[in-house]
Amino acid sequence: MVTVKINGVTRTYPREATWVDVVQDIQPQMEDDILLVRVNGRLTELHRHVKEGELEPVTIRDAPGIAAYQRSAVMLLLKAFYHVAGPENVDKVNVHFSVEKGLFVEPIGRFALDQELLDRVKARMDFYIAEKMPIMKRNIPTEDAIELFHKHRMYDKEKLFRYRLVSGVNIYAMDNFEDYFYGYMVQNTGYIKHYDLQLYEDGLVLILPRADVEAPLPQFQPQKNLYSILWDSTQWGRQIGVENVADLNGVISQQGLSHLILIQEAHQERQIAEIAARIAKNRSTKLVMIAGPSSSGKTTFSHRLSIQLEGLGLKPHPIEVDNYFVNREDSPRDAQGNYNYEALECLDVEQFNRDMSALLRGEEVELPRYNFQKGVREYRGDRLKLGPDDILVMEGLHCLNDKLSYALPKESKFKIYISALTQLNVDEHNRIPTTDGRLLRRMVRDARTRGASAQETIRRWPSVRRGEEDNIFPFQEGADAMFNSALIYELAVLKPYAVPLLFSIPRDCPEYEEATRLLKFLDYFIGVSSEDIPHNSILREFIGGSCLKV
Repeated sequence: MVTVKINGVTRTYPREATWVDVVQDIQPQMEDDILLVRVNGRLTELHRHVKEGELEPVTIRDAPGIAAYQRSAVMLLLKAFYHVAGPENVDKVNVHFSVEKGLFVEPIGRFALDQELLDRVKARMDFYIAEKMPIMKRNIPTEDAIELFHKHRMYDKEKLFRYRLVSGVNIYAMDNFEDYFYGYMVQNTGYIKHYDLQLYEDGLVLILPRADVEAPLPQFQPQKNLYSILWDSTQWGRQIGVENVADLNGVISQQGLSHLILIQEAHQERQIAEIAARIAKNRSTKLVMIAGPSSSGKTTFSHRLSIQLEGLGLKPHPIEVDNYFVNREDSPRDAQGNYNYEALECLDVEQFNRDMSALLRGEEVELPRYNFQKGVREYRGDRLKLGPDDILVMEGLHCLNDKLSYALPKESKFKIYISALTQLNVDEHNRIPTTDGRLLRRMVRDARTRGASAQETIRRWPSVRRGEEDNIFPFQEGADAMFNSALIYELAVLKPYAVPLLFSIPRDCPEYEEATRLLKFLDYFIGVSSEDIPHNSILREFIGGSCLKV
């Protein structure tokens, strides 16, 4: 017999029992389905046999739970799609990226992707859900996995595992449909109770529950601008032959990374130059307002944009919106009583509008500087007056929110949304969330510039993400331009920096689980040196060595 402690209560189970048996005893007390469990602090799938220790249920309200739900729903969609379209007619089904509370999926093959086909796929998914089909897991030798994926014509996975040193691969199966997924899965298809499919652009969107939305499913609202930049980045990766991690590893191992770095940097510089040309073309534009989530490379981007604007005859002046913070003692607090530095109320919006309006009228203005050590706004004689060719380039969390610049004429503003929108995926079915790339960027930068540990960065990340959800993402579609700062090669460069930081996180702390996940993720990549990274690259903002003031 095995003793399991649940919510302070000790229960006893036969050694042959699985966690499914344990979950059945406590599920009636839970509001949401238990999808995984933590046993002695370690995540475990429900099909595993019980072992002695303390159990913590994991539901869709937890990050590992929602991730397992999403992966399982993707596999369910794939099985249904291959069945309905016919495996002989399907060349590939690409799960590309997240777009407005849904996953964008691009099926490729000899079929008409229309509503009739989608309805049939959905009916087949519903059938599998009603059957509560077990999602079986087995481990096979890596060489056998390579042969298996070649047989299934999943060539991205075949290439992926040619660069893995691990001896075995976990294969998941729904009946006779086999696949590989990076991460845990739910125990059977019956757990996928809420989903929807919708035709969208050149593919379809799989709409799934979100931990932060109380309704079973969020409402899908197309984001044309965001989709466009994500799709363009995906197509560009396809054009240069680097769509996934295996492609990148192939370039590194066969050619080295130098040429790909030059291509990527040239591609970004051209995009920055195009944005600068749009700004310069409209002479009424006097304020360039840049915003984006954490670790998007906003500072480097603003410098490189300013250089392009200077090349077009303009005189850019940087304005740091954070200099308009109210004094710390006047800052709002969050529900925990901590200062909420991400709230709009942390800024002296009235003074900002008075100063910017005066500048637009041609008046001279003394600009403030915020003393972050003392927590007060100071004036040190920094004066500015705009001439006919002068233009303000400002970055800040709220720059896309018109409440920040309510008194400034619309025609004077050019808004830019910047984010590191990772276009690379692990393989055709395993996408890389953009937040993972930004978290690794921030972790490396925080350790280098602030002496912050990876543990601290991971601990603070959920709060950072909440601030982005509230203050940036709702306004991104209103931007005049979007810029993707992700570099197709960057995760291979970040790996040697990030791995030691992640290994330093103690096993007995809550952040260890996330550190382990990231280490397993980085294991897909061949790590490379940063010596060939140009000194004006956005990546230099995080790894160091930039020639710009970042």
